[in-house]
Amino acid sequence: MPHNVKSLLAACTFFLAIFASHTQATTVQFQTVMGDFEVNLFDNITPETVANFLAYVEAGDYTDTFIHRSVPDFIVQGGGFFYDYDDAKAYTISSNDPVVNEPLLSSRRGTIAMAKVGNNPNSATNQWFFNLANNSGNLDHQNGGFTVFGQVTGNGMAIVDAIANLQRFNFGGAFNEMPVRDYTSEDVTNETALTHEHLVIIQNIVVLDASPDTANHLNPTPTTRNPDGNNGGNNGGDSSSGGGSFGWALLMLLSLGLLAGRRKR
Repeated sequence: MPHNVKSLLAACTFFLAIFASHTQATTVQFQTVMGDFEVNLFDNITPETVANFLAYVEAGDYTDTFIHRSVPDFIVQGGGFFYDYDDAKAYTISSNDPVVNEPLLSSRRGTIAMAKVGNNPNSATNQWFFNLANNSGNLDHQNGGFTVFGQVTGNGMAIVDAIANLQRFNFGGAFNEMPVRDYTSEDVTNETALTHEHLVIIQNIVVLDASPDTANHLNPTPTTRNPDGNNGGNNGGDSSSGGGSFGWALLMLLSLGLLAGRRKR
């Protein structure tokens, strides 16, 4: 039997074994200034990634974080920066060791996946993103495939979509596609300083139900990636910093403290 056929049969057997059992999931709630929504995590399919995510949750590292990147019809990304109300500045979250890539599920609309550095499949740490569309044709194949580890439930995508529909501006660096509230093109022209009132703050992420059987009604889609396929390069869903303008925007970042040094929570 040809090697590629054997590999395909092995992959099929693997996926059948996964999906034949009950899908296990921890239920978490994202509490945001735009509204609250729930996400089921796929504990038994992507155990290392879920454990990694929950470690940040349990440490309180996602408290008062904000969405720093939004790409229309693609993704909304967060988990990398938090706002400190005491000194009115934002800081990067200190990351734990990278987690092994687990690209077993497809990047479909409504799923949450880990962001990572381009050309490094096993580089995911604290940043994550929500898929706004069916991104399987891209993200299932690029950079070793992206690890989908949960799914938005109920009407939660209405809130994610509302975030995605906000105005976006280029504030430089990792903030070159940042969504903001109550901040207009006129504010850009007038070089109005950013404050927490303009950020899409995630006030907290909490575990609602740690039961392993909270996602039995969900049917996550297996990845479309060939397990023997070549890893792709960088793409829009990774966690590498983009370019951006460093004129007035840099001054705005300095006023907010977004360029302040890393601080461990």
